[in-house]
Parts: sequence; C-alpha cells; structure tokens
Amino acid sequence: MQAIILAAGKSTRTYPLTVTKPKPLLKIANKTILEHNLEQLALVKEINEVIIIIGYQKEQIIDVIVNKYQNEYKRNDFGKHAENFKIKNKIKLRYFEQKEQLGTGHALMQVKDALHDRFIVMNGDDLFSGKDIAAAIKHRYAVLGAKVKEPSRFGIIVSHKKDDKNLVKEIVEKPKSFVGNIANTGLYVFDKKIFDFKLKKSSRGEFEIIDYVNFLIEKEGVYAETVSDYWFSIGYPWDLLEANEFFVGKVTEGVNKSNGSASKNKINCEKEENVTIKGNILVGKGTRLLSGTYIEGNVVIGENCKIGPNCYLRGSTSIGNNCHIGQAVEIKNSIIGDNSKIPHLSYIGDSVVGDGVNFGAGTITANLRHDNANIKSIVKDELVDSGRRKLGVIIADNVHTGIHTTLYPGRKLWPGTSTLPGEIVKKDKLS
Repeated sequence: MQAIILAAGKSTRTYPLTVTKPKPLLKIANKTILEHNLEQLALVKEINEVIIIIGYQKEQIIDVIVNKYQNEYKRNDFGKHAENFKIKNKIKLRYFEQKEQLGTGHALMQVKDALHDRFIVMNGDDLFSGKDIAAAIKHRYAVLGAKVKEPSRFGIIVSHKKDDKNLVKEIVEKPKSFVGNIANTGLYVFDKKIFDFKLKKSSRGEFEIIDYVNFLIEKEGVYAETVSDYWFSIGYPWDLLEANEFFVGKVTEGVNKSNGSASKNKINCEKEENVTIKGNILVGKGTRLLSGTYIEGNVVIGENCKIGPNCYLRGSTSIGNNCHIGQAVEIKNSIIGDNSKIPHLSYIGDSVVGDGVNFGAGTITANLRHDNANIKSIVKDELVDSGRRKLGVIIADNVHTGIHTTLYPGRKLWPGTSTLPGEIVKKDKLS
C-alpha cells in the first residue's frame, strides 16, 4: 500500500517561520515534522512506499530526505529509482513535483500514474500517529477525524451510524454554528476509483481533495475513523509549542514511539562537574554540558552544542544542533533552532526561535500579560487569539538582537531582521 504526503504548499499562517522553509521542515523535539511522519508510516506494516509531493522550497525537502534516508545517492536518479531510498530498510521513498500549487486535488493528479490500488493521503504539515493510520486503513475508504475544542477552525465531519461504524454524511468547512466537534485531520484512505471523477476548480480557484471525498460519499460510502493516539495540527506558529511538549515528553521518558528505543537520560556528551539534572533529558553526541548548568523537566538537546556555564533549562524545551546557550541564560518551554546562539544574560520563555539566530546580551522575552489574558498575535493582518495565557515570541531564521532588547509577548521577528541595543519591540518586526 502506498502513502502520499502532501508537502508542496506554502504556509502563510505560520509566517515568519515558513518564509524561509516549508512547513514540513519545522522542527519539534529536534526532528522535522516530515521525519516524524515518515517514521510513523514505517510502523504501519501495510505501507511499502511513500511518495512525497513537493513544490515550495522543494530543494530543502530533497536535501533532508537525501541526508537522512539515502542508501546510494545519485541526484538525477532520485525520484526515478525509489529503491535507492528506504525508511528503516522497509519503505521505498520518492518524490513528485507539483510545479504549480493549484490545490490538494491537483497535487494528487500529479501522481495518478504512479499509484497502484489503495493508498492513503496525508497533510505533510500535521503530525500523525502510526496507530491511527493503521486503524484508518482497515476501511476501503476513510477520513481520519479528531475531537477539537474550536470546531470553527476546521472542516467538521458530520457522520451517522452504520453497522456500529461511523459513515460520513458530509464535511462542513469551518462551520459558523455547531454541527459537531470531530475535525477532518487531512488523512484519507482512497483507491484509484477517485480519478473516475473529474475535478473542477473551486470558488478559491483550486482543485480540492475534498471533492474526491464528496464523490466517494455519494458513490461508495466513506467511514470516519477517530484519532485514539494523537494528532497535532500546526495551523499557527504557537501550535509548535504544544506539539513540542508532547514529543519532548515522549522522547525523554523513553517511550519514543517513533523508533521504539529507550532514551531516558541518554547523555551522549561531555558533562562537567556541578551539572544538575532533575528530569528526563536526551542529549546528542558532541554536546558539552558545562559546570553550573541546571536542567529540569523534559529537555532535548541536539548535537555539537555548548550548554553553560551557569544556565537554566526547564519545562519542555528543545534545542537544535550546533547551538550555544551560555552564562546566566534561562530557557523555558521553548524551541530553539539549529546554529542559534543565546550566550549571555537572557530569558527565553514559551517561544519559537529559528535557525541561525543570535541574541545580544540581556535580551528578554515577555510571555505574560499583566491581566493574565490570552496572548494575541497578528496573522495575515488579523489579530488572532493564541489560546495561550503564556506565549513569548516567534523569531524566524537569521535574526540578530542588540543588547538589552525587550520583546513583547506574541510578537514576531521576520527573517534577517535585527534590533538596536535597548530596543523595546512592541510590534512585529518585518524589516
């Protein structure tokens, strides 16, 4: 059985993080969303091939696949000879390009001739569980749903019972009034029969995969399987923090369902005296924990990092590869990207920091309003409630802050921007 990962689109709601990279390459617990999903697919015994549909920033996705999964690599052959790329020596892996992003249905059209019979289709920028994928493919045709707190943000599955199973009646897109609370996760089980239906452009000017679903609802019947393990929808930048908390906890507790390995307090690094660890941590090779470093909670640290001296890491925190976290720095419940440096006298709380970021001494992120109200942030010119009482900042790649910079909660710094010494950032910094 084949699996199709839709990874061609350009995500604007997750700006500024996705200005410089596709959303499937955003990291959670120091692993890309794409890697998480590929490893979960490898747990499903029926899956023997994965096809990734790429488009926006395609070369970055190709590089990740090649660096992680290559056996024998010839760049011109990649995509033609799938046997050269395998996940866990089991699943063949290749890609197809969607040169024009004309919708999810259009993306499927690009791989029509490569498909055999039954296959699954999944959004490449959400996080799925192998257990739930395995449950969905028990049906000939299925949509995977998940219970949500804010139904108006999602397409909602309306279903009715048939033989003690849920049969999809319709999917209502972002309902204004309550019709249910089971959201469409964007994972479908199809076969080639869908191509009997000729898609037409929607009112948005795109070919929509949901029209294939509606065709099957009418002609064949589609079952609704509900998530029993996990599903994380990364609609906004701060959604990464909730997912990171979950996956950092899984990894550091030694219950890493992605690879089944025990990893509790796995410290593959140099650790000086007077390093205090109160919690579960996973540290990559080549990393140094210097004297005075204090770590509590669930923390993942990448490879070749310098941590300390005298710094404090707590909560559910993930630090990328080749990072420097230095003297008198506190990091709480945050994601720090690769090659970033926070060397002196700084506080980073409930924040997402991109790759290649450098914090000047004394940079402070505020993460709480005086009135304890939810933090709001500008997304596509609209003020959006994050649903979080604590939210720091969203910082894109290659940002530099001057010494003594103060950042208001919920603010965003776009790629390559910088602040002056002593600057107070009250609004998003676009340039």
